[in-house]
Amino acid sequence: MLRLTWVQPEDLIGHELRQAHQDGRRPTAVEKRWQAAGGPEAPTRAGASPQPASRYLRQLAEDLLDELADLPSGLADREPTGLGRIKALCPDWPSPDRAPTPPTDLESRLHAAWLGRAVGCLLGKPVEKLPLTGIRQLARAAGNWPLSTYFTARGVPQPLLDAHPWNRRSAGTSLAEHIDGMPEDDDLNYPLLNLLLLQRHTREFTTTDVATLWLDELPAGRAFTAERVAYRNLLTGIEPPHTARHRNPFREWIGALIRADLHGWTNPGDPAAAAEQAHRDATLTHTANGVYAAMFTAAAIATAATGTADIHTSLRTGLTVVPPHSRLAEAVRHAVELAGSHEDFDAVVDELHAHHAAYHWVHAIPNTALIAAALTHANGDFTGAICRAVSGGWDTDSNGATAGSIAALLVGTPAALPDRWTTPLKNRLATSIADFDGTGFDTLAHLTHLEATHP
Repeated sequence: MLRLTWVQPEDLIGHELRQAHQDGRRPTAVEKRWQAAGGPEAPTRAGASPQPASRYLRQLAEDLLDELADLPSGLADREPTGLGRIKALCPDWPSPDRAPTPPTDLESRLHAAWLGRAVGCLLGKPVEKLPLTGIRQLARAAGNWPLSTYFTARGVPQPLLDAHPWNRRSAGTSLAEHIDGMPEDDDLNYPLLNLLLLQRHTREFTTTDVATLWLDELPAGRAFTAERVAYRNLLTGIEPPHTARHRNPFREWIGALIRADLHGWTNPGDPAAAAEQAHRDATLTHTANGVYAAMFTAAAIATAATGTADIHTSLRTGLTVVPPHSRLAEAVRHAVELAGSHEDFDAVVDELHAHHAAYHWVHAIPNTALIAAALTHANGDFTGAICRAVSGGWDTDSNGATAGSIAALLVGTPAALPDRWTTPLKNRLATSIADFDGTGFDTLAHLTHLEATHP
């Protein structure tokens, strides 16, 4: 039987039970019924359990998923998904006095940001899904700790490689000895999709426009977690925003965050507009904290894109579009405080992992916290930011990508990014999105600049 990841009901139910505990529902009775029937826990690292469930268990999982969806949440008032209610909870929601003028060097900054996103993603790809101990041991064995360049298998003992194997989909293209241009990754596919979105529908796009674009341009096998579930929901006739909720236990994971860059890049100096665009995009697939992570990122990027704000101002501005009593806002504030009070970043990471142990490694809350901590601790330095973000574990390629995008925006020019990071990219990325395969980052920056400067 085909074990398609991220959509099998018997695999979704364990994640939905965890999500219910976290978002203020009370799923104990449902959980007991699933356990009494012999239902398995959610897969810990992969998207599917190794063995298919019986017909009975699968039907039970479907019924319990629907039952869980009807449970009321005790956090609904302080963690809404609707934009109007989010704004009502944000006392410092940004409102520029006038339409901001894009900086004169914006295209150069965008070029750096595209490169920075690719570099950070590529750095994290081979160690995605590995535990924190494995990442540290592999880097130390190669003489690359604290992390300062791409991972390599050279010099790493075979028993250690056997204990902590590289990500099987990425090792052949993302270890230092194999890099030949930027390989395909969803962390780059989504910015490409959003570039198409703005080209076709302008910044006034709707969530339905996002859905239609995905069905036209995104291969189903290139979508994961919440995006794959929403894609499936679209194909069964479910419309946004219900696509984000129907049997979608991943709706507070990191997927919307990794789609946020274009919304920030194309609204320099207007974090509110960036956040609103990110909201319309995110609500196809996510709710509450999953949406806030995208809004936070977009607003922070829009602020960094001006060239006049430092990383600390950018992150503070990002928080102004997030309900202040939400779990995501609390996590980001805690992470920034930790980063400011510890000289050793490993100590920051250890505390974050202990504090967020209940969350899945792809959940938006711990990963957004780690990104904020890495950028804060590195004081916006590009190499420091991406290396801290990736060395902190969890969703390594996504965290490296977002940290790289923001830090590179602050650097302001591709020439300021170290050659050891950018030269292996060969100004070329691979993708299955539209006609972008093989496109250079300079071309992508130019196309993004056109969208950013449209009236």
